[in-house]
Amino acid sequence: MKLLRVGTAGSERPALLDADGTLRDLSGVVSDIDGALLGDDAALGRIRAAAEAGELPALDGTGLRVGPPVGHIGKIVCIGLNYHDHARETGAEPPAEPVVFFKAPDTVVGPDDTVLVPRGSVKTDWEVELAVVIGRTARYLESAEEGLACVAGYTVSHDVSEREFQIERGGTWDKGKNCETFNPLGPWLVTADEVPDPQRLSLRLWVNGELKQDGTTADQIFPVGEVVRYVSQFMVLRPGDVINTGTPAGVAMGQPEPKPYLRAGDVVELEVEGLGRQRQELKNA
Repeated sequence: MKLLRVGTAGSERPALLDADGTLRDLSGVVSDIDGALLGDDAALGRIRAAAEAGELPALDGTGLRVGPPVGHIGKIVCIGLNYHDHARETGAEPPAEPVVFFKAPDTVVGPDDTVLVPRGSVKTDWEVELAVVIGRTARYLESAEEGLACVAGYTVSHDVSEREFQIERGGTWDKGKNCETFNPLGPWLVTADEVPDPQRLSLRLWVNGELKQDGTTADQIFPVGEVVRYVSQFMVLRPGDVINTGTPAGVAMGQPEPKPYLRAGDVVELEVEGLGRQRQELKNA
């Protein structure tokens, strides 16, 4: 299933995109697409049954904003330097263990919402990522297979980053990762049954129409199942939590000088195979 949330920010309603590309209203079946739903197999079954029976009313998507596909996110766990080619372009050694950091849930915006360049920023950068949405509580998992079994679905994430704040201002990466609007998410949450192999997905990102990133999840150092297993050793993952699984090569930080960091007026477009496409215009905060 392709699940999504539509409407004005803070007042999104649950919806489904059917096989014919028709937007369907889920508000008569469930109240939201969130951890409570994703951890409830019976509720997900009701959505499937209603969709298969043709009982879901169509929604007119004309002019309708698409919001993030998951509401009430508990935490966003991020994995840094998780692609061989990205590690090479930044001059870093591939990590022996996953590099873990966090983004605050309030950095999340819709896939086509405006991204704000922070005040004082000169190094705002792009990162297309495969995001994993958790559907079962994950605690001290023992195998990558158990990790995959805890995944409710997948979506597109834009891990916008400010490199000066992240690297040159002292402390951990968090200052460069948590500026407002720095995590566009969506458009769809595609359930795990429709993504048989998350390690065979292409990822692409364009800036002002120029292709900048063109990678594949096959290049991940730590694959999705192992990432979920690993993270579960250090924290409990709960339904509705999100994991950003890293970005391939092609970020501005890895380019020759002068590095083409983002500015107000730039347009970024990105996609992950089978999961939809995002488009953001940048403006000054």
